[in-house]
Amino acid sequence: MDIRGAIECLDKQIMNPSTGLPEELFLFISRVTPMVNVDLLIKDESERVLLSWRHDQFAGTGWHVPGGIVRYQESMEKRLVKVAETEIGTAVEFDPVPIAINQIIDDQLEARGHFISILYKCFLSDKYTPENIGLSKKDAGYLMWHDACPENLIKYHEIYRKYM
Repeated sequence: MDIRGAIECLDKQIMNPSTGLPEELFLFISRVTPMVNVDLLIKDESERVLLSWRHDQFAGTGWHVPGGIVRYQESMEKRLVKVAETEIGTAVEFDPVPIAINQIIDDQLEARGHFISILYKCFLSDKYTPENIGLSKKDAGYLMWHDACPENLIKYHEIYRKYM
């Protein structure tokens, strides 16, 4: 099969790229091009930061700033809203002007090894309590407020330590 034929075959597998891609295709694309993602630095009135526990083959294990990869023809603001909705379970206020733009390259990873990460300052009231229904503290997605930056931050988010 030539490249044109392969592309036609792949096109048939993608219903709507703005809603995401099949996992295998996403991983392939992440092997050949950088991904653009938004990260949410969520703080409350007390300056605590809301972090999520992560445990996966790409980022490792530790606390991380919630975030998500921007979809095709999706604005960064819309992705911020979606990340808050899916990872936090509620809307957040956010400054539309990013506070940091970083390039993350991990030459040890074949897939998901190159990101352009855009950090946004977000706000939630200290009245917000993470539900964490059915999750223990070491389950992926567990949310917790932190008074200071924890030691066990995932390595890719060390660049954000100075903002916490």
